[in-house]
Amino acid sequence: MDKLEEIFQMQEALNQRIGVQMNEFSDEDKAKWILNYTRAMQQELAELVDSVPWKWWAKYQEFDEQNARVEVVDLFHFLISLAQTLGMTADDVHQAYIKKNKVNHERQDSGYSEKDESDSRHI
Repeated sequence: MDKLEEIFQMQEALNQRIGVQMNEFSDEDKAKWILNYTRAMQQELAELVDSVPWKWWAKYQEFDEQNARVEVVDLFHFLISLAQTLGMTADDVHQAYIKKNKVNHERQDSGYSEKDESDSRHI
């Protein structure tokens, strides 16, 4: 088992432990949990921002790298749960990442001068 597969299995076990049974989700449940996870990720992003001294008017702030790392891991928890809600496996995420990474490089090669999402529809 690779590391990403292990993380996906661990997240599934945690979700089941807290009562989130994704294999029983209706489309309505999926929509609800997509919103739950994206809102949770927004909060984790805000907590990550608070790990960095971004308030130029406040002199008391310090960079908290240890907390920033924890917030990144928290984001992974919710991001993996979101992928699982959409029925994605570790392999699905890996394959989609490879395809999207190629598209992103092609966009950079072409200058990416205008927005055109048709190049990602195959992913």
